[in-house]
Amino acid sequence: MVVVHHTFTKRRLVPAPALTRGRRRDWNERFAKMTSTPARRFTVGVIGAGRVGAVLAARLRAAGHEVVAAAGESDATRERIAALLPDVPRRKPTDVARACDLLLLTVPDDMLPNVVSVLSASGAIRAGQLVVHTSGRHGLAVLAPAVAVGAEPLALHPAMTFTGTAVDLERLDGCVFGVTAGAAQRALAEQLVADLGGRTTWVPEECRTLYHAALAHGANHLVTLVAEASELLAAAGVDDPARTLRPLLTAALDNALANGDAALTGPIVRGDVETVRGHLAEVTRHAPHVLASYVALARATLGRVVTDGRLLPIRGAKLRSVLDAAEDVAPTAGDAVVVRSESPGPRQPGQ
Repeated sequence: MVVVHHTFTKRRLVPAPALTRGRRRDWNERFAKMTSTPARRFTVGVIGAGRVGAVLAARLRAAGHEVVAAAGESDATRERIAALLPDVPRRKPTDVARACDLLLLTVPDDMLPNVVSVLSASGAIRAGQLVVHTSGRHGLAVLAPAVAVGAEPLALHPAMTFTGTAVDLERLDGCVFGVTAGAAQRALAEQLVADLGGRTTWVPEECRTLYHAALAHGANHLVTLVAEASELLAAAGVDDPARTLRPLLTAALDNALANGDAALTGPIVRGDVETVRGHLAEVTRHAPHVLASYVALARATLGRVVTDGRLLPIRGAKLRSVLDAAEDVAPTAGDAVVVRSESPGPRQPGQ
């Protein structure tokens, strides 16, 4: 019998030479550069450098764009330009438009059509120029005069409240921008939103007003609601209404965003008729200007919980009769006494 002995040689694995790894990495980098479109850098002009315009221009500047001019007449606007856009010259609107290749229009909604028409008719807007507005209500149609002279249109609305200070620069991180753009401008729109630190949500042209109504109802009316709740607490003798409301409202907002109206709690959901009746009496006595909104929101809440079955219809009918009786004595909008703070506060998305 022949026994064959096999000899196994232990081989040592040797890493690939550094040069080879380096070549692979270099090729990947070169391939990425060949297949990616380099980000465009613009000379930026802003007309209406208020709370929104000055902040967005400052963020674009930080991303590598050159802000060459800004327009604004009020003392507050001049202060914002000095604080957020130091060394940027303040010029008249036509000069701003002529000086840049990205024109940022951050004027109020009702002024925007006239601003676009005047700048286009004067020759300040030119072919190939990117014209961007930040109105929530308007889409691309309002920029038709600019398109007629060859400009590229873009509607880019930040869904955020603005203070017009450096605080807003960090708040833009993760901010959603409602964008309406043509097919040729979509990639450019995404680049600008990324430069601003935000995220893009596409809004069809025909839905811009509905989109804006949602934000105004959610943000602007929320401010009114919180102000009224604070007034009621102050009338009740609470020394720091904001401190009392903050944890409650924060939890309510988080729950509502996560769960919708399933997050509803309180006397309407429970069908506590006498509690609601007591609320209405005290609100009428101490803050009658709040009564109309209390009744309106209570009625809206009641409709939701009756429809989805959380409250029996017979209980809902009793609550509705209580609200109807209160509505008969609620002051009209013209008679309401509005309590305003001395500070105008931050600009809301609906503004």
